Amino acid sequence: MVITITDNASTQIQEMMKEESGDARLRFGIKGGGCSGLSYSLGFEHEINDDLDTIEEINGIPVVFFNQDIPIIEGTKIDFKENMMGGGFSIENPNAIVSCGCGSSFRAKDRAGTPGDC
Repeated sequence: MVITITDNASTQIQEMMKEESGDARLRFGIKGGGCSGLSYSLGFEHEINDDLDTIEEINGIPVVFFNQDIPIIEGTKIDFKENMMGGGFSIENPNAIVSCGCGSSFRAKDRAGTPGDC
């Protein structure tokens, strides 16, 4: 398995997927930007490119990854945490060597990205 999704996060994602039309899948990956160089991308995908994507089912959720992102996100854990301000997803990536205080930006050993503003 490329990543782990906790039970709390799975429940939240499945609820969100009910509101999506068609054959929605969760896409998790990275993109350039953020104050540490890379940031996470988490959203729903309706179209898959067999040459560029890998699909895994995790806790009953079809999850899509860009093949090029897998070495940087492998071993990542996605959780959903409730707090007094509401709730949100948290991401723990063992490949991140620097993380920003915003929690969504990081730098990986193998791919630094270009730092920008949080």
